[in-house]
Amino acid sequence: MNKPELLSLDLALEKILLLSKTTHEVETVSTFDADRRVLAEDVHSEIQVPGFDNSAMDGYAFRYADFLQHQGMLQAGQRIPAGHFPEPLVDGHADRIFTGAPVPQGADTVVMQEECEVQADGRVHVRSQPKLGQCIRYKGEDIALHARILSKGELLNPAAVGLAASIGRASLTVFKRPKVALFSTGDELVMPGDRAPADMPPGSIYNSNRFFLKALLYRMGCVVSDLGILPDDLQQTRTAFADACQNHDLILTSGGVSVGEEDHVKPAIQSLGELQLWSLAIKPGKPFAYGQLNVNQKRAHFIGLPGNPVSSFVTFLLLARPFILNLQGVQQTGLGTYALRADFAWPKADKRREFLRVKRNTAGGLDLFENQGSGVLTSAVWADGLVDNPPGNTIAPGDTVSFIPFFECMP
Repeated sequence: MNKPELLSLDLALEKILLLSKTTHEVETVSTFDADRRVLAEDVHSEIQVPGFDNSAMDGYAFRYADFLQHQGMLQAGQRIPAGHFPEPLVDGHADRIFTGAPVPQGADTVVMQEECEVQADGRVHVRSQPKLGQCIRYKGEDIALHARILSKGELLNPAAVGLAASIGRASLTVFKRPKVALFSTGDELVMPGDRAPADMPPGSIYNSNRFFLKALLYRMGCVVSDLGILPDDLQQTRTAFADACQNHDLILTSGGVSVGEEDHVKPAIQSLGELQLWSLAIKPGKPFAYGQLNVNQKRAHFIGLPGNPVSSFVTFLLLARPFILNLQGVQQTGLGTYALRADFAWPKADKRREFLRVKRNTAGGLDLFENQGSGVLTSAVWADGLVDNPPGNTIAPGDTVSFIPFFECMP
């Protein structure tokens, strides 16, 4: 029996992204609740921000020409707290002003209070040499009238929702969250809490994949249905997938997508739709499956991840993550990479593209986790990113490598 040809990661990603489409279903949510949601509209400002010239700090506002004429010795004027509109500046005066307060008409410069001294006779001595216009935030300098401040397809973060609030938007139109059905597969799996370590049956393992996959899906803004562990039974697997297809956009599994006699995911999906099973030219994460189900005129995507924990973790980040982002309308789904120095040796080249678990050190380089096995989940906890190592490439200390930080793919 011939081994299947290995498919490159880039080609696999291209294939699944072509098949993923935004649901086009939208909803309006409070701006308070819009973090991690995907915009379904361009957001334009109906105001200027700031809406008026205001002070950038606590200090004194005056006319620059008066400062020059009176050699920095000005009469104390009005007091201007934030939220109060002032009277026009009186010639030769310096008005006490607070951060965010409107600059009075006629003033063109603000000096921080630490550079000013109030004299016994009530005059204000400006001790430093100011620059004309300093410490003033001018009307519209942040956001111009009718400017587009956020774009359709943008994944919102806390700064973005704050920006929307700054133009008065109390709500935003966003794409609905993808609904994901999460399954684990295998009779060997046991949920933590169901059995004490001392009572584990021979050959059993605790189900770790279910925990980190659920957490990753939540971080990506998905609505997750945790549907438990599928037994090694074809009919039960088929029934579970058919039911999940009715009200989910994606069915995600880990394990059960190889060619073993007890791997029932493949025939179950094939009986309900179509399945593409690929051997990827990456390490870890060789087995990967994508398919589509069509049951009672309801359609759902299917992604099958490898069963080994690190393989499942890495293929989720590299393939499932951009697929899910694309599914919910995100325009930019690529990962940022950084050129950093390897402070380790990787002398044996592999024919596959490798993703090595590494951690940045205090010297600005990267250290390698000693055991790079696909079942060593401690490597993913210790590491803060992956080295994307091309096929056939060795690494010597001092070489520049391509680093993918986990903060790029695990927000």
